[in-house]
Amino acid sequence: MADYRIAKISLDEDTILWRNADVEQERRVAIYDLIEDNTFKPLRPVEAGHHGPYALQLAVQDGRLALTIGSEAGEPLETLILGLARFRRPIRDYFAICDSYYQAIRKATAAEIETIDMARRAIHNDAADLLLERLDGKVETDHLTARRLFTLICVLHIRG
Repeated sequence: MADYRIAKISLDEDTILWRNADVEQERRVAIYDLIEDNTFKPLRPVEAGHHGPYALQLAVQDGRLALTIGSEAGEPLETLILGLARFRRPIRDYFAICDSYYQAIRKATAAEIETIDMARRAIHNDAADLLLERLDGKVETDHLTARRLFTLICVLHIRG
């Protein structure tokens, strides 16, 4: 029976250069939410007879995003390499708006926080759409899964 979902996800610890409490919380929530509810159908492994669930590792290698897909038992199935050039601006914009959001939580009015949060969600949605576009023909997934994956891609890009 097919089970097209991510059952395990990890980030390459060597790629993550810096963390703080807010980043760790975002990472934990994104991983938890992703494991609880996602759609993930890597087309080449499916064609080869692997019908999930899958293990996924995200890493940045030589300036590119590596998505290593394996069986839940750990059998390697495929590594997708995506150029990150088109993600640089969305990542930078997402970091900037998240900084504004975390600062606003500490001192802004509810209306100001809501405005910043709406902008943050819009940037996140646009980045998820870009990820869906980059995965087209390689992985079938949904918008919510792409949003959570984008959050994890951002975690890999944090500089101290």
